Amino acid sequence: MVRSHPQAQATSTAIIAVCAALMTVGVVMIASASASVDRSLFAAGFWQSSFSRQVVFVIAGFLTILLSAHLGRRALHWSRRTWGVLALVLLVVTVGALVAVLFPGIGTEVNGARRWITLGPASVGLRFQPSELAKLSLVVGLALLLSRSGSRVRSFWHGLLPCSLVVAVVAGLVGLEDFGTAALLAAVGGLMMLVGGCRVHHLVLVSIPGLVAMVQLVVSQPYRLARVLAFRNIWEDPYGSGYHPIQSLITIASGGWTGRGLGGGVQKYGYLPEARTDFIFSVISEEAGVLGAAAIILLFAAFLYLGFRAMWHAPNAFQRMIALGVTLVVSLQAAMNIAVVTVCVPTKGIALPLVSAGGSGVIFLGAAIGLLAAVAASGRPGDLPAEREAREAVWPASAS
Repeated sequence: MVRSHPQAQATSTAIIAVCAALMTVGVVMIASASASVDRSLFAAGFWQSSFSRQVVFVIAGFLTILLSAHLGRRALHWSRRTWGVLALVLLVVTVGALVAVLFPGIGTEVNGARRWITLGPASVGLRFQPSELAKLSLVVGLALLLSRSGSRVRSFWHGLLPCSLVVAVVAGLVGLEDFGTAALLAAVGGLMMLVGGCRVHHLVLVSIPGLVAMVQLVVSQPYRLARVLAFRNIWEDPYGSGYHPIQSLITIASGGWTGRGLGGGVQKYGYLPEARTDFIFSVISEEAGVLGAAAIILLFAAFLYLGFRAMWHAPNAFQRMIALGVTLVVSLQAAMNIAVVTVCVPTKGIALPLVSAGGSGVIFLGAAIGLLAAVAASGRPGDLPAEREAREAVWPASAS
């Protein structure tokens, strides 16, 4: 049995509690955002109801967090070789799924984007989004590469280049259909390499072609370029390219300080597109006001603090990189989503983690968060730096 330090176990429990709170808020707000004036919430049947499906997904996602946290406690003691095999399998499956989704007949197109693979009969409506698996695969792969000895990590050829190639392949394939998630993955990868010990001038060197590739992804799709151009003045075309950001601002502003009350929002009735998914934060702001929106931001801030606390007390470099990667994925994605709905950046399709409607996103994010909770539980709050260095020297050769 793997025992935890009391403070470490408290951090792990707090991480799970914060995520449970966000998921609960998400279910309630999705029920509100799915309301219609001409039919009841369950008029189309249980599985066809957006609210019912999300309840199932959230339960499955929360159970995934608990299972991943439990199994992760033991998995973190596996040898580097075992983790290497797991990371390679995850990356191969991820790349294969990202390539497969591009082919008609395999990938399913929704709202002009081919990001999903349909699972089972079309009547069931189950879809898998490979970009969600890419978040977990990237974090595990980079954590393994960056947890090697410092001299290799600081080398361009043996440290930065392998990490950069992993980020470029995964983010590049995701970016063909999902620019927002690609930008998220690139940012997470860059920050992990910076904290992991890669030289700053090496990172600057490889970031130049990365930025060129990002610009090319924007200009290659007319709708992406139109969103960037519309951001300069959203009021220039209020019924076209500026409609979405304008409706988001109207939704947020109409909530005031205390909101219209749960279920009292009106923008969700056909005015605000994607109210259940990418713009759920706008609905929260309308119905719960500034205070409700601030509560959501505080929950993500608490997650960020707890994630960094888990990273700080992690027993070795590999677990520190796992904690950092998962914390950055959730926190940066939340920041990007809130920046989009408040029109601080151009519109892009990216969900509010654990709150927006979605299936595969909740499941794979749950697996990553469970791993973070496992790292937090294995922390050593009272350790001295010399003790950490001693463990890091032993871990690469340790047995499963």
